[in-house]
Amino acid sequence: MITAIKGIRTRRAAAVAITTGAMLATGALTAAPAQAVATPTIAAKTGYVMNNANSAQLYAKGANTRLSTGSTTKIMTAKVVLSQPGLNLDAKVTIQKAYSDYIVSQGASSARLIVGDKVTVRQLLYGLMLPSGCDAAYALADKFGSGSTRSARVKNFIAKMNNTAKALGMTNTHFDSFDGISNGANYSTAKDLTKLGSNALKSSIFRTIVKTKSYTAKTITKTGTTRTMAAWTNTNTLLSSYSGTIGVKTGSGAQAKYCLVFAATRNGKTVVGTVLASTNATTRSADATKLLNYGFARLG
Repeated sequence: MITAIKGIRTRRAAAVAITTGAMLATGALTAAPAQAVATPTIAAKTGYVMNNANSAQLYAKGANTRLSTGSTTKIMTAKVVLSQPGLNLDAKVTIQKAYSDYIVSQGASSARLIVGDKVTVRQLLYGLMLPSGCDAAYALADKFGSGSTRSARVKNFIAKMNNTAKALGMTNTHFDSFDGISNGANYSTAKDLTKLGSNALKSSIFRTIVKTKSYTAKTITKTGTTRTMAAWTNTNTLLSSYSGTIGVKTGSGAQAKYCLVFAATRNGKTVVGTVLASTNATTRSADATKLLNYGFARLG
């Protein structure tokens, strides 16, 4: 009897060993997969996030809905300038009264440029992207547009912005200004702006500028003396609040509400995204933080 019981136990042990081996071979005993990452809820009307390495979508909410873009438009302004053949970043631009009058008439954000000062193209790009200076945007459009009048040069520059958008496959985008202060037809989408942000980040100069928290420029005044300007502070608060942030640009306005094109790199992986029409500046950053966390979680 005892011998019979031992035989039964031996056969059972062998059966368990065989079954276990089969399950290991098929992976059936591997650790259970982690729970799917919960899709975040954002206050912004639309949002989009992608893997910068291969443009794979990681999140989308109204991704192709056309909305006003506010100063995220200035990413394209910078892109057009940095794409100019033979660009000399140290070339000097004399600040005109028209630029100052423009920001006063529009109640626009300013880099506090002073009429008569000679400012380099490099400094204007910092003034464009950090304090979101519409005066800097005007100066760059006037400098890099073609035409015999300022109006013609600005019109030509905006045409370059639209041509670049078309070349990048931004099919739901149109610009009617150099700074995002719309004349009625300045719009894009969360997906298109993410695509633009990703492309702009290919420029090392652009990357250096948009990840800078603060910048101080020294300019030449109209009398030939050197003036140190008050420091420009980057409006993108993610640079201080979210580890790994590398850019890109805020935007706001009555129509645009609160927008942000954002990017961050962690563990060698870069996530790029956009939120449009969020409810306020704090919520805009919170929305972007949620989407960055979600994007990196998706990438693993």
